[in-house]
Amino acid sequence: MPIGVIVNTLSIIIGGVIGAAAGNALSDDFKEKLTMVFGCCAMSMGISSIVLMKNMPAVVFSVIIGTAIGICIKLGENINKAAGGMQKVIGKIIKSNKSSNDEAYTTALVTAIVLFCASGTGIYGSIVSGMTGDHSILIAKSILDLFTALIFACSLGAVVCAVAVPQFVIFMLLFLLAGVIYPMTNETMIADFKACGGFLLLATGFRMIKVKMFPVADMIPSMILVMPVSYLWVSFVLPLVS
Repeated sequence: MPIGVIVNTLSIIIGGVIGAAAGNALSDDFKEKLTMVFGCCAMSMGISSIVLMKNMPAVVFSVIIGTAIGICIKLGENINKAAGGMQKVIGKIIKSNKSSNDEAYTTALVTAIVLFCASGTGIYGSIVSGMTGDHSILIAKSILDLFTALIFACSLGAVVCAVAVPQFVIFMLLFLLAGVIYPMTNETMIADFKACGGFLLLATGFRMIKVKMFPVADMIPSMILVMPVSYLWVSFVLPLVS
């Protein structure tokens, strides 16, 4: 049962509705400080996952090579382009009091789409949920997304609620795919996968508090590499070096 995916989707809808109703009632200072707390929470979630790591060389190798692949194929740029196309569709379905030609409006909506639909936290959480039935990552993300959607909706309006639809589709596909992958894994591979996801969560936190704009979207391929690399490390490399 994809409880985490459903809860996460509902959190965006509820936050969007409340934010659209609140309008500009929240001050910019309040929004900025709350976002900093979101970043702190994301970093804490990342650290709690990283400590589960079983094979540090395999995880570090996967993060570096995976990020290099993401940068080479311009994954982050392509995700932003896809979000831009999604923004046009959503803008036609739900009208906003802002013009879709307004650059600030478009930029903010694309940011919301990327944040909700293509975040390392969501991708990682959906796969873990499908593999192990542990929904804690997605539920924790849902709490963050509730307030994030609220803040975005204060300026964008009810259009934020529509982002929940593509998010649900993407996360549900990942959830189902993970169920297929799980029988081919072992405890060590899953622990290293969680640790790799922790790096993405940590990088996301740094972005949210605006310390350093890590290429989180470009880091996503590392989550595909980490389990095969972990298996190869334990099966072939570790026996040689130990």
